[in-house]
Amino acid sequence: QVQLVESGGGLVQPGGSLRLSCAASGVTFSNEHMKWYRQAPGKEREWVATITSTGSSTNIANSMKGRFTISRDNTKNTVSLQMSSLKPEDTAVYYCTVNWRATNYWGQGTQVTVSS
Repeated sequence: QVQLVESGGGLVQPGGSLRLSCAASGVTFSNEHMKWYRQAPGKEREWVATITSTGSSTNIANSMKGRFTISRDNTKNTVSLQMSSLKPEDTAVYYCTVNWRATNYWGQGTQVTVSS
């Protein structure tokens, strides 16, 4: 049974930082690429970042490049998203996801609110 559990969201002021984490189970984590998505109120879900199975390569959406960093710890089956210089438009529910045996699995999400 695949489970993804995100944590680390919260309320932060503009310009602040947050670190999100996602703990995975039920998959051979070290073999899988991992992704982060986000969904703002009234908007479609948006891809944020991808990290390859070994962590050797990452890709960040253009609007977040230079502010967000994705990383992983294959010894702990976790993937993280370090977010800095946060803007109000980064307010969203953030999800981690994995494609396992041709099925996309999603966590329950963690709310990030950027507001003064």
